[in-house]
Amino acid sequence: MVRLIKNGTYLLRGDKVFEAKDRDSLCDLKGNPVSKGDLNVGEEALDRQKARRQTMAYQILNSHNTSGNPNQLKIRFDALASHDITYVGITQTARASGLKEFPIPYVLTNCHNSLNAVGGTINEDDHVFGLSAAQKYGGIYVPAHQAVIHQYMREMMAGCGRMILGSDSHTRYGALGTMAVGEGGPELVKQLLKKTYDIQYPGVIAIYLQGKPQPGVGPQDVALAVIREVFANGFVKNKVMEFVGPGIENLSVDFRIGVDVMTTETTCLSSIWTTDNKVKEYFGIHGRPEAYAKLEPGEAAYYDGMVIVELDKIKPMIALPFHPSNVYTIEELNQNPYDILSKVEEEGKKQINNPFISFNLTNHIVDGKVMVDQGIVAGCAGGSFENLMDVAAIVNGKSVGNEYLSFSVYPASQPIYLELMKNGAAAQLLAAGANMKTAFCGPCFGAGDTPANGQFSIRHTTRNFPNREGSKPGEGQISSVALMDARSIAATVIHGGCLTSAAEIEFTAPSHDYSFDSGIYQKRVYNGFGNPKPESELKLGPNIADWPAMVALPENLLLKVASVITDPVTTTDELIPSGETSSYRSNPLRLAEFTLSRKDPQYVGRAKAVQVLEKERENLVQAESKQAPAISEALQETIKQVFKVKGFETKDLSDILASTGIGTVIYAIKPGDGSAREQAASCQKVLGGWANISQEYATKRYRSNLINWGMLPFTLENALDKPFSTEDYVFVPGIRQSILDAEETMTAQVISPKGVYELKLELKGLTSDEKEIILKGSLINYYSR
Repeated sequence: MVRLIKNGTYLLRGDKVFEAKDRDSLCDLKGNPVSKGDLNVGEEALDRQKARRQTMAYQILNSHNTSGNPNQLKIRFDALASHDITYVGITQTARASGLKEFPIPYVLTNCHNSLNAVGGTINEDDHVFGLSAAQKYGGIYVPAHQAVIHQYMREMMAGCGRMILGSDSHTRYGALGTMAVGEGGPELVKQLLKKTYDIQYPGVIAIYLQGKPQPGVGPQDVALAVIREVFANGFVKNKVMEFVGPGIENLSVDFRIGVDVMTTETTCLSSIWTTDNKVKEYFGIHGRPEAYAKLEPGEAAYYDGMVIVELDKIKPMIALPFHPSNVYTIEELNQNPYDILSKVEEEGKKQINNPFISFNLTNHIVDGKVMVDQGIVAGCAGGSFENLMDVAAIVNGKSVGNEYLSFSVYPASQPIYLELMKNGAAAQLLAAGANMKTAFCGPCFGAGDTPANGQFSIRHTTRNFPNREGSKPGEGQISSVALMDARSIAATVIHGGCLTSAAEIEFTAPSHDYSFDSGIYQKRVYNGFGNPKPESELKLGPNIADWPAMVALPENLLLKVASVITDPVTTTDELIPSGETSSYRSNPLRLAEFTLSRKDPQYVGRAKAVQVLEKERENLVQAESKQAPAISEALQETIKQVFKVKGFETKDLSDILASTGIGTVIYAIKPGDGSAREQAASCQKVLGGWANISQEYATKRYRSNLINWGMLPFTLENALDKPFSTEDYVFVPGIRQSILDAEETMTAQVISPKGVYELKLELKGLTSDEKEIILKGSLINYYSR
């Protein structure tokens, strides 16, 4: 079904694959040795370095690279995209750094806080701010309910060979020939200030598709099958997934898009697909034929590895709580529901780690069948035209019923909604009892259709992390979400909530052509690109606040361990919860109150207590010595931790006060999976955080967010001999000079109630700009110099 080739591979003429066992020998997919002379390509074509340049990824990255060095990229994107829980902070950061106008098309959509239902007027205040920013700086503003961010970008902004940067992790338009990257807001700020996106040239992994999907199998099934194989082993982490192979021609563009958007859940950097006449037709339908170009690898392209996907062998899948990689076939779950759900229960309880929460999945087994309470098809992954057409065909003439089961569908844009109305599919959905709603991302992150306590929801959305869909462990609330394809969700709905694979039912996929009506956008979207109005005023609601002042990195750091997270992976949803907290993302101080609230509710209190001491230290240093107030007992006791450090020469209290910043650090094994939201890092910084310590970072974007907020992304040289506790301090002497000297390994001291011991910390791969950002204390300070 899906298998990995971990060695380098050559793709010849787009369809023949040969594994490079070593520098001089090749074999075919069956493991048979192959002579280079039998391949009908010259020896020069098989030179690895030259063949690396034959990938589509290389061609696009190189055309956007401004450094002149193909290994150290400085990328300028063609367009930017944000939604209404990120564009306020981005604009405010850029404005504080000298923004005059948006230099490239910047699309501000409103698809996350579009309900305007939490926190008084603050959500709509953000929308008003967004429109005023588009007018002042020359942006493109898409009002609420018009389209989810990624559907608008597909319909109106993607183009073959282009690159787009978005402040949402699911910024993926590879199926349309566009290399798109999801990053934290500060990376968009850099683009708005005419700076660059700086990365080392990434690895490129080929995703080789062959065969044709079976009836009932949809794009989510293919995506989940791939995620299952590549997530845990990090096979494509921070790499580009390049989709190639003869199977692509057997997929519609909507199907390709549905697979592509889920590549984020593999932790890859970006994606790109070969393009063909179906893509050409897509751009023609959307009134942008000039956006099409034929994209394909060169005659002999070399990849750092390959994922072979046999489309005809993939079955309908389900990703059980609490991750998109926790994947089974629906068939195997139905054959053995108790054992599988018991295992998921056990793992989930460890992850939730809350004795007051009753997490139960086996109670959803009734007479040997798995029963669900809710079905949702929504957002950038689920709300496509073809998905909803197939759902309508499956439920046509059936009934959702009038008991606990509920079913809602969300077309991804108003043009899709309009077409479903014109061809009768909307009527079929409504007649069956489905709730049909406007374009909205809420069901994906806990701001819409949140399940009841203890309920089990199946969704064609992008994520099913713990508590993401609205539950609150601190208040005894927990619900469970599984990811499935829209077709199997519809099949389950017409069977009264009994989990059913779409492969088990008979239905004929409708063949309606799609007609795109751009008039909807022409009537509602404000397009001010190239026409800024600097005289316009930004409209700032009472919840929109500037970032607090941030200080430069001190000479030494004394860090109190404020949280210890031992889960194998920590998501950004756990670092800063989604859902109702989204309403406060325009106010850094209020949002910071929610930091780790569902994972470690004591974190904020611990961090604030340390922040009080740092503020006192700063005041003492700024005051003249003869006027300096008496030092508090709490600060004295904290500073005295430094005197326990072996080999640190300074013994004068005033010297330590002047040279040693006091802050907090979070330890997590592998933090940062999931959303690109910068607030996962900025909220720590607002509360006095100076660093994370980890074994590794789950994604590049989270590590970048830490750096852009002036935080140190430490990794451990070796595994911990002793576990951290929240009683520990970590003293990092000479950290500022270490960064100036480009040291990548430094010795810290852990001061615990059990004694003092050394710890080797690493800061590897920092660029010169990243070092300067950390030294300055934040990206805002860096650009305000």
